[in-house]
Amino acid sequence: MPEHTYSPVIPFLRYADPTAAVEFLVSAFGFERFDIVTAPDGAVVHAELSYGPATVQLGGASPQGRLAMDSPRQLPLTSQGVYVCVSDSDAEVDAHFTQAVAAGAEVLWEPHDTSYGARDYAVKDLEGHIWSFGTYLPGRTTG
Repeated sequence: MPEHTYSPVIPFLRYADPTAAVEFLVSAFGFERFDIVTAPDGAVVHAELSYGPATVQLGGASPQGRLAMDSPRQLPLTSQGVYVCVSDSDAEVDAHFTQAVAAGAEVLWEPHDTSYGARDYAVKDLEGHIWSFGTYLPGRTTG
């Protein structure tokens, strides 16, 4: 496993098809495969993907038990989203948006300049998780 610096906050998401989710998140959003655990048939059981120093975990939906979680595809809505600072460059945010849309992300809002000095956009992934990308970093003047 490669050397990696971790963020202390690691979102974890559930997908009906985590194998397809890994492929989508890599091609649409530019995540890198960091640690992938598969079943004997090759299906993804647990995945850790990285984006710079940040990591996101994903796995299969488990609508039963103590940690019951499902894909937003199975629910009437989602109650969270993930924000990723792609760059401090407006042009790179726009290019990231183009890549996400080309890979099939559902557009919620196109790149726009915010009142707090960032450039952001938001999309849904293949199962309905909300992802926002932009230039915003806490404590940093952006724009």
